[in-house]
Amino acid sequence: MFTKTTALAAALALCTTSAFAGGLADEIVEAPVMEEAVAPVAGSSVDPTYIVVGILAALLIAAAVNNDDDDDDEPDDSDEQIEEPEEPGINF
Repeated sequence: MFTKTTALAAALALCTTSAFAGGLADEIVEAPVMEEAVAPVAGSSVDPTYIVVGILAALLIAAAVNNDDDDDDEPDDSDEQIEEPEEPGINF
């Protein structure tokens, strides 16, 4: 029993000494780093996201307005077939 108690005391002593890693000297505390407050840069009051969305919307509207639909009633010259003149005397 004495041996078990001595072994347990020695193990407990080894475990507790690791809790003081570095010794019993006073703790060195570093001063906290203070960040400077940076003033915001004067710029536009409009979020750049709105500018990009506005430009994309303008491009989509321009593409829709400029769409070349063939729904109009006027005939287009490119749709007409060119008829070749027939040579006299040759009929197939």
